[in-house]
Amino acid sequence: MASSKRRSPGQAPEPQVTQAEGIALEPDEALDGVLDLNFREAQTALELCLAQLQASDLEVEAMATLHRRAQAYANHCIQLLEKVEQDVQIWDPNHPEQPTQPYQP
Repeated sequence: MASSKRRSPGQAPEPQVTQAEGIALEPDEALDGVLDLNFREAQTALELCLAQLQASDLEVEAMATLHRRAQAYANHCIQLLEKVEQDVQIWDPNHPEQPTQPYQP
C-alpha cells in the first residue's frame, strides 16, 4: 500500500509503518525514491532504518525489507560522497597562479 503523499525538499521520507508487523514495504517499493534523496536525507533515512532494526521485534520479511532499504540508503550515500570527492579540487594558497589539482586520496 504505497502512499501518494509528497515530501517537501529537505525532508527525509517517513518509513511506512503498520500495526501488525512494524514495516509495510513491498519488496518492489523498498528502493523507491532512494536516488531522489540528497546526502543528508539519505543519511537520516539510514539512521531511522537502523534504529528500527535495533529497537523493533519485526517479522523476518519486514526485517529483510528494512535491511535492503538501509543498504540502498548506505550505497546512495557512498555514491554521493564519491561524486563529491571527484569534484573537489585542491588549491594551493601559496601559489594562487597555479591551476587547481584534482583531489587524490
